[in-house]
Amino acid sequence: MNRLAVEFQGVSKLYGQAAAVDDVSFTIEPGTLVTLLGPSGCGKTTTLRLLAGLEPASRGRILIGGRDVTALSAAERNVSMVFQSYALFPHMNVRENACYGLRAGGMRRAEAEAVAREKLRQVGLAGFEERLPGQLSGGQQQRVAVARAIVLEPEVLLFDEPLSNLDAKLRRHVRDEIRALQQTLKLTVVYVTHDQQEALAVSDRVIVMNAGRIAQDGSPRELYEQPVSRFVADFIGDANLMPVTVCGIDDATASVSLGGVTLSLPRRGLADGTAELAVRPQALRLAHGTTGPVLPGHIRKVCYLGSHMEYEVVLDGIAGAFFISDPDVVRPLVEGDAAGILVDAAAVALVPPE
Repeated sequence: MNRLAVEFQGVSKLYGQAAAVDDVSFTIEPGTLVTLLGPSGCGKTTTLRLLAGLEPASRGRILIGGRDVTALSAAERNVSMVFQSYALFPHMNVRENACYGLRAGGMRRAEAEAVAREKLRQVGLAGFEERLPGQLSGGQQQRVAVARAIVLEPEVLLFDEPLSNLDAKLRRHVRDEIRALQQTLKLTVVYVTHDQQEALAVSDRVIVMNAGRIAQDGSPRELYEQPVSRFVADFIGDANLMPVTVCGIDDATASVSLGGVTLSLPRRGLADGTAELAVRPQALRLAHGTTGPVLPGHIRKVCYLGSHMEYEVVLDGIAGAFFISDPDVVRPLVEGDAAGILVDAAAVALVPPE
């Protein structure tokens, strides 16, 4: 099928006069994993519920596989959701949980169990069929929830904050499993999270939302390296945001002045005047005696993190404090030390001021 698997066309969701989702449009191609990312209250979960048919759209159209499903109920859409809490039945074993949807739809027990066993095998749970959910790890329970969803062979699989109940170490393991399953089974997945690292790790595309609207839609690399606004730069990763002056432009580049140091950067549509520089911590480094243009400043805070030092630096003439990671743990600087800072121009981006 050449048609797009999912399409939102000017979709809004109103509660009274307040718009939880405001004129949102996007497309998701079959076999890709797209994450809806944003802070609490940005509209990402409401967008997922609109796609699932759990909320009616106030305006706009929703298409799945080229079919207009805007007015259809959740039961009439070929969509399955993996909930935040997994929603497994504690009194049913893994096999019974996995085939529940098929049995509820009227499929014979023997046929439903055969399908469920195959899906459990695909998610790496062969041999676990007779265990109860309470006898499984968090990651294994997540896989049971995925198996229960994919036995229905949905056109779209939805994940609502699937890792929020797991500890940090298990979160990384399970997110890798979800990504591997999606790629192996060629599933079309819409994934909701507020965790930026999680979104960058699992996604083909990320749709960043803010106040019910799309702030930016692109690949993880595009969002991290080329944010289109201060909000996106600040929300995706740990960006140092520095005020700068654009003092010269040509077709493709802009010259900016930062604390007496001039940088030549991609223009990105900006004109002369004020702008902001989004700089990731790894783009700043201590000069360590390097000659050439450096930004003078001093160390305000020092943290030892085993493999590296993390410094909070105040730069002369520039408001705010900036974080720098430095691998030298043998000769660390201390609070109050003078520090010269180098900026890697290839790892920064200009964004318009707000």
